[in-house]
This record gives sequence, structure tokens and C-alpha cells, in this order.
Amino acid sequence: MDRFHIIKSVEKGSIADEMGVEAGDALLCIDGMEVEDVLDYRFYIRSEQLTVLIQKKDGSQWELDIEKDESEDLGIEFESGLMDEYRSCRNKCIFCFIDQMPAGMRNTLYFKDDDSRLSFLQGNYITLTNMDDHDIDRIIRYRMSPINISVQTTNPELRCKMLNNRFAGEALLKMKRLYEAGIAMNAQIVLCKGVNDNKELARTLCDLLEYAPVLQSVSVVPVGLTKYREGLYPLEPIEKEDAVCALNIINDIQKRAMRDFGIHFAHASDEIYILAGEELPPADEYDDYPQLENGVGMLRLMSDEYEDAYHMVCNDITGKKIDPEKVSKTFSIATGVLAVSYVKKATDMICSLFPNVRYDIYGIKNRFFGEKITVAGLLTGTDIIEQLKGKNLGRHLLIPESMMKRDERIFLDNVTVSELERALQVHVHIVKSNGLDLVDFILEETCYE
Repeated sequence: MDRFHIIKSVEKGSIADEMGVEAGDALLCIDGMEVEDVLDYRFYIRSEQLTVLIQKKDGSQWELDIEKDESEDLGIEFESGLMDEYRSCRNKCIFCFIDQMPAGMRNTLYFKDDDSRLSFLQGNYITLTNMDDHDIDRIIRYRMSPINISVQTTNPELRCKMLNNRFAGEALLKMKRLYEAGIAMNAQIVLCKGVNDNKELARTLCDLLEYAPVLQSVSVVPVGLTKYREGLYPLEPIEKEDAVCALNIINDIQKRAMRDFGIHFAHASDEIYILAGEELPPADEYDDYPQLENGVGMLRLMSDEYEDAYHMVCNDITGKKIDPEKVSKTFSIATGVLAVSYVKKATDMICSLFPNVRYDIYGIKNRFFGEKITVAGLLTGTDIIEQLKGKNLGRHLLIPESMMKRDERIFLDNVTVSELERALQVHVHIVKSNGLDLVDFILEETCYE
């Protein structure tokens, strides 16, 4: 076999474990078919009966006949999550955030992925520029969906310019194949002033509406500009009038989409509403929040979930399950400048139920990347320490989980939560934005003061 995949670990009690598969063994094939990557693997193991060829560490080969439920996993983890090399981006986008980062950060932050497998597995957005017919065929064969596509514009010449790739325009033709095959998609537009806004934005949204409802949603997010843009394309920040114009265009498309397909289809990010000075839409206009990771509807969802948590606590107080007079807590919250007013309003609502609970909230300015970056997820431990040092924080500091690396308690600048606690002399609590974590923290007996 030309390809083999080294096994990193085997889940105890799993099918693979019971059949004697061990870490260090290698997967050679399934049902006689070579496994190209994780997509092949996941597709092949859906069978209820399969034959797996394993090469043991001593070189011997075991042919394992397996019967299982269709949804049952084998319990194998491979050394490479994709079972293949990660595909990096071939573009040089004029708005790329990675190109705007300072030197000296951890290496993984500089990797530009553009891998359709990560779009399916993790929700990453891809440009389609490094995919060939074989890749599209496999997406269709395996019914991979949704596929998230970074479109930016449907104007072929403009897309070539924005992505700095002469093939970027024709790459969009792959969307038509996915549409015709019924593969669910989501799309993203990074709004760049004077580039793909105004008439170009209207054209792009109109063109993309032709793919609805297979194309389920399109998000419009303002370009993020750091202070590290020397030598890069001269972009300007999105201002209020730009945001208002974008909302008007999006609203027109939403009306057409609702009339023809019963979905809102096009969605502006929370930041665009804030820049425009407009109220966030109600929850039912977000079509079940398909683009939360793009900052679309996060603040609406947070506000609604905090309200649900508030009513839950009210019921517990009414039912005598909680005596609010006995709850005492002093704490602080650190978040991004963008969300601070929404977080304060939501927290005030819950804390109003407890007369002995006091808190302060701090909107942390992003001095690491530049103050035009206002979201919590791009804040660093250094900025939090420098701006909260000497403040009366109480004994506890709450920070949103979006500030953390996905699998580790560490900030973008490699400051750890433990280092933050030592620097500020507080207990740091990482909380979700659903209100329930805040309630659990307030009511946690071990934290009573």
C-alpha cells in the first residue's frame, strides 16, 4: 500500500481495542480500498460490515473482519487529524488577518489553511482556489455539508484582485457544481471599503441568491485592520455610513429571500449593526444562527440566553429554591470593547436579583493589534494585565471563553490563565456567554464571600 496511517491512540473498550489494535500500529486499507485521508476513513467505516487491514509494529499484518452499527466508531485516533498534510492557502488576500500579525507569536497562528476537509470538520471557510475536480467529486460523493466558502465577491476580475490569485475568479464556478449536487453551503463576504462594497456588494448578494436555498446563508463582516499593515494594500476601516449602506443592501436581499425561499439568507455581523448605530434584529431573523462563528447574531443570542437564565433564577427564587439575600459576591468582568454594553445590560439583569452581589465590567482596548480591533476573541493576556493592574477587581475575574485557545487555557500572546491570576491576584473564571455560567458562578457556594 502506498499510503498508511500511524495510529496515535486507541480508545479503551472500543472495537479497535477489543480486536488488539494498539498505538503505533498502522492502518493500511479498509475493504481493500486505500484510505486517502479522514474523509475516506469516515466514509468507509460507516459500513456495518467491513474488513480492516492493520500492520502491527513488528511488521505483521492483521486482517480484521468487523460487524458493528453504522454510527459506531472504531475508536482509533491517528497521528494526523486529517490523516494527510494540511493544505495551506495559495492566495495573498488584501484583507488577510494573518498578514497583519506581528512577529514572535506561536507558529500555529501564522498557518493559513484553505482546506475543504477543515470546512466540513471544523467549519473553516475556504476559497476553492486550491481544489481540483477530484476534491469536488469527493465532496459530492460523500455528501459533505455544509461547505463554508469565502466568496468576497462574484465579480471574477475583482475576486482575482482581492485574493491576488489569477485563478480566483474561475474557482467560483465550483460553487455551481456543489449547488447542482445539492451540497449545503454557507458563504462569507469580508467587506472592504471602496473595494467590494456598495454596488459590488449588491451584485454579489444578488448573484449568490441564485444558489439559495442550497446556499443557506451569506455573512457580511467588516474587514479587521490591525496596526501592522506596513506594505499591505491600503484599506480603510468601515465607518458608520458604510455600515448603514451595507445594511440597506442586506435588508433588500433579505426581503427577496424571504419572499422566494422563506429564509433571510443574508446576514450582517453584529459589528456592522453597532457601527451603523442600529438595533440588533430579533432571534427569528437569524435563521437558527448558521454563522455564529463569524460574529453574526452572537450578541442577540447572548442577550436572549441571559434573559432565559434570568427567568430561570426568578422561578427558583419564587419557588424558595434560592434565597437571594444569602448570596454574596464581588467580581469583575473583562470583555472586548464591542460587546461591553451588551454584556453589562445582560449581567445587570441577572445581578439585580441578588442585592448583595456587586460587579464591575471593563472593556479592554486592544493595544496589541490596535484599537480598531474590538472583539473579545482577539484580546491578549498582556492587554488585560496592563489595563486591569491596580484596579479593585474583587476576588474573581470572569473572561469569555472566546479569548482562549480552543484546547488550552492560553491567550494569543501565550500568556496563561495562571500568569493572569498571579499578575492580578484574582481567581480567573472562563465562562460561556449563555448566562448559565454566570448564574452558576454567582450561586457556587465555594465562592461565597
